[in-house]
Amino acid sequence: MSSDTRSKVARLIDAYDLGPIGADLEAAWLGEAGERQSLRDLADRFNRALLLAAIRNAGMDVVDGEARNYYRLLTDEDVSAGRRVEAENRLESAGVDVDALREDFVTYQAIRHYLTEVRGASYERDEERDGVERERTVIDRLQSRVERVVRDTVDRLAGAGRLTVGNYRVLVSVDVLCQDCGGQYAVGELLDRGHCDCD
Repeated sequence: MSSDTRSKVARLIDAYDLGPIGADLEAAWLGEAGERQSLRDLADRFNRALLLAAIRNAGMDVVDGEARNYYRLLTDEDVSAGRRVEAENRLESAGVDVDALREDFVTYQAIRHYLTEVRGASYERDEERDGVERERTVIDRLQSRVERVVRDTVDRLAGAGRLTVGNYRVLVSVDVLCQDCGGQYAVGELLDRGHCDCD
């Protein structure tokens, strides 16, 4: 195993004292204990571990499943702004720095980098999935570009006094609607599923 101090995941494992989570992520990615988990699932798993550690470090008491629910409230696009703000306020009042925590949340690309470059893990993917992952990367880059353009535009207009906005986040979501079965999916979800609900 190599040591890469530039790996965000490796730094966070140390900073949050997450112990053996690196080995757990690797085993789950390789499917050593059953069905292989996707990089996106592993990113969510890692981020939930960060949230739970932050909650515990703040001395906040939580019951089983509550940290998972907080993560959903903070990150799920379907959560209303009111419920998200309520969750943020509860965490902040308990001593959790929500903004700093969000900055620490990682993407699936960061998990991939950690597993392949830091831990040296690899697995054989079939050609079909490999092609899907390439296409997903193209879409992710386009969504990131849209996010950057919107953020730059808002910042520029706000700086020029032509727009008033408080602390904000830019959310970019692309959905695919099948007009035959009526199923609607975030594009990443559809790529993961490999199919809609059509028979």
